[in-house]
This record gives sequence, structure tokens and C-alpha cells, in this order.
Amino acid sequence: MMGALLVAGAIISEVIATLSLRASHGLTRLGPTVLVVIGYGAAFLMLAQALKTLNVGPVYAIWSGVGTVGAFLGGVVLFDEPVRPATLIGIALVIIGVVVMYVGGGMEH
Repeated sequence: MMGALLVAGAIISEVIATLSLRASHGLTRLGPTVLVVIGYGAAFLMLAQALKTLNVGPVYAIWSGVGTVGAFLGGVVLFDEPVRPATLIGIALVIIGVVVMYVGGGMEH
């Protein structure tokens, strides 16, 4: 249970960092740049702790897949980025891939 909470925290931190990277305008704005460093640092620390008890394949698929979807949604909401049919198909494929990795690999070792 704690491992899953750490993965969730890592996902949230990574999405915040990624969206802050977009907002930092090439790391030229201090506030968003600080969020980038803190967010990615926190994400990697939580992910490293989660991997003490969880399998790396499914966890990485979940972390990167859900993070990808979160960054996409955040980009749409915060930065008015376009939503195109191909993008939605890609997101669906990412979700399917995460589910297959989870079902096929299990979480705990």
C-alpha cells in the first residue's frame, strides 16, 4: 500500500515539474524553475523508495504513462494546447499499454 502511495506522489510531482518546465520559459522564470527542480527531485526520491517493494516494469509503465496523460491534460487546461484525434488515440494507447504492463507484470515482488 505504501509503495502505491509513493508512486502516486511521484506521478503528481512529475506532472507538476513537467508543467512548470513549460511555464519556466526555458528556465528563465525563477518560480517555475524552482518547481521543476523540487518536483523532479521529489518524484525520483518517491519512485526510488517505491521500487524497494514494487516491480520496476509495471511501476515505470504506470509512472510514465499516467504522467504522460497528466501532462497532456495539464497542457490542455493550463496552456490551451490543442486536442486532436491522433492525440486522443495516442493517449488511449498509452493507457492500454499501462494496463497490459500492470496485468502482465504484477506490482509487488
